[in-house]
Amino acid sequence: MYKIQTLNKISATGLSNFPLENYEIASEILNPDAILLRSADMHSMELPATVKAVARAGAGTNNIPIPAMTEKGVVVFNTPGANANAVKELVIAALLFSSRPVHKAAEWVKTLQGKGDEIPELAEKGKSQFVGPELKGKTLGVIGLGAIGAMVANTAIELGMKVIGYDPYLSVDAAWSLSRAVQKAESLDALLSKCDYITVHIPQTNDTKGFINAERINTMKKGVRLINLARGGLVVNKDILAAIEAEKIALYVSDFADEELLKNDKVICLPHLGASTPEAEENCAVMAVNQLRDFLENGNIVNSVNFPKCRMDAAVPKNGTRVCIANKNIPNMVGQITTVLADAKCNISAMVNQNRADVAYNIIDVENKLDDSVAAKLSAIDGIISVRLING
Repeated sequence: MYKIQTLNKISATGLSNFPLENYEIASEILNPDAILLRSADMHSMELPATVKAVARAGAGTNNIPIPAMTEKGVVVFNTPGANANAVKELVIAALLFSSRPVHKAAEWVKTLQGKGDEIPELAEKGKSQFVGPELKGKTLGVIGLGAIGAMVANTAIELGMKVIGYDPYLSVDAAWSLSRAVQKAESLDALLSKCDYITVHIPQTNDTKGFINAERINTMKKGVRLINLARGGLVVNKDILAAIEAEKIALYVSDFADEELLKNDKVICLPHLGASTPEAEENCAVMAVNQLRDFLENGNIVNSVNFPKCRMDAAVPKNGTRVCIANKNIPNMVGQITTVLADAKCNISAMVNQNRADVAYNIIDVENKLDDSVAAKLSAIDGIISVRLING
């Protein structure tokens, strides 16, 4: 029986993918095997020693202490692409209302209450204050062409925009999904200098914090409209406000409300609505649950932010054991691991080893059942982070 602790309300559709005969799920539970969450902050949480994995039903993982998890051998999953359509639709809406001040127009029309038959004429007279440019024929720069960025780029092409994309780490899958009409920027500065609209779709890391700053804003066209529905820390707010004051930026749309931004009428702040659709919440929950199950039941890792992708296509060997080992990525680890298994008279039937930066992960199938004494010997090897046995 696997125990799953939930730190947020998780879609029932997702949770239903846990078979009740093998899983116990609760917000308060002793000795959980895994944690499932959305936006709950884990940085100050005391992690139970039994936790083997954490799954975030969403793409961002800033609320999870990744380095600490890695040191403990806890695999952290996210769900890239599961909420992509929801975010894409909001980006398209942001493009539209950054050009056409529909929200201001709607609020102004409300002020005509009580005018009776005069309302149509007053509305006609007042509409000129809400004029804005069309998207068709304008140039959109998309920074980051992952699942969301690629969908935004393709939809903007369908709206008649010219689209320039920039992503030095563009994956093969994302490249296949892109419209051929999307132009490739040779450099970030080339994109910034040519675009009427810019939307940012990159993760927030130590390297990307403050990515949109005064220096990069200076490279942009005058009157640019900037959209950030990715992460608040990607943008330096004071530099945005200074650029608005200087009329360099015509309007900024952010999904991350902040006191200093709310004071400016050329900033539109949304309450982190990017993935706030029932469909996105279900998609993220289903993906997170399936990834947790595959890891707990089979040892496979897909969509982890701190461990390498590593999977064994075959099922856990019947009457045998699948050995799952996380270790520091240093020489002779595999040799030491196989020596311990050989001393235990184990015949290895299949083995996968993958590494990512400073950590590696191994899935090893052996034809006989192993007990905790073998796991203890493996754990005693210098450089081993965690050992888990899955019996067939």
